[in-house]
Amino acid sequence: MKNYPKLILASVLFNVAIASHADYSTHPEAQEFIDTMVTKHQFAREDIVSWLSAAEHQESIVKAMSRPAEKVKPWHEYRKHFISERRINGGVAFWEQNRETLANAERDFGVDQAIIVSIIGVETNYGSNTGSYKVIDALSTLAFDYYTYTDKRESRKRFFTSELENLLLLAREQHQDPVELKGSYAGAMGLGQFMPSSYRHYAVDYDQDQFADIWRNPTDAIASVANYFAEHGWRQGEAVAVRANINQDPAEETVNKLIRPKQTLAELEEQGYKIMQPMAPDTKALPMRFSAKYGNEYWLGMHNFYVISRYNPRTKYAMAVYQLSELIRQRKCVQSNDCPAS
Repeated sequence: MKNYPKLILASVLFNVAIASHADYSTHPEAQEFIDTMVTKHQFAREDIVSWLSAAEHQESIVKAMSRPAEKVKPWHEYRKHFISERRINGGVAFWEQNRETLANAERDFGVDQAIIVSIIGVETNYGSNTGSYKVIDALSTLAFDYYTYTDKRESRKRFFTSELENLLLLAREQHQDPVELKGSYAGAMGLGQFMPSSYRHYAVDYDQDQFADIWRNPTDAIASVANYFAEHGWRQGEAVAVRANINQDPAEETVNKLIRPKQTLAELEEQGYKIMQPMAPDTKALPMRFSAKYGNEYWLGMHNFYVISRYNPRTKYAMAVYQLSELIRQRKCVQSNDCPAS
């Protein structure tokens, strides 16, 4: 109770500080950024000042960043959010609407069509929710005002300042107005929710109209997601994950570690895992545990599972993408009567 006045005072001072620097072009934290954009990238100072003056602090972004669904929901609840009849049927419809582009992307990039569809389904429900925040608002808020009183301040500041830098660079490269680009509260953009740095590395102008439009053009968005996976080492035709059983619950430190798979299935079997489908014993995998509604589920994730996690480094995310992709694939083959012979 004795700390309450101090906390209230800190909150008041923080809000006053934000109010006094509502114009990000005059924010103390932004001055080095402005200088960098001018000297490193040869932007006109007046342009940077104008764009930052237009950026607005969004307190709702700070609140949203403190409660991502992955951290607060157990797997069985997290899964329900992304895997539903509506999202499965939406995936089948998106696949049908973009079947030629998806087939071409699989041919050109060597990435499974179902995975591409699933990523777009998980990220934005097939483009229906790409975010309503101005990206420059989100990244300015996160670069200059987020985590002000925490130990993570400097690392978060560096990350979001770099993304703000990349936003202005991509806007110049793509001949877009940086103030008008929309995205999520974290600054992710388009059907596949690319951060600005990912956009600059992986976005593809697949229809060759001089703009890699991942916001409104499914052709460019599909190819961009495929390119991301190709560049991160997707192995076409290989398994993603398999169910497993284990006699004794594994130690916490041995599961859900998103590193490149190192242990073989033979080694994991020696530790008590029982793989529920035949696979080569030298296949490398990651052991995972998920909290289902009535107990734990055990899975082994292969190389391609690890690649999915490069899109979002969380086991629950990668598993949701994988499971949704399989359900979409199954629904599509049943509806089109082209399921492969078992």
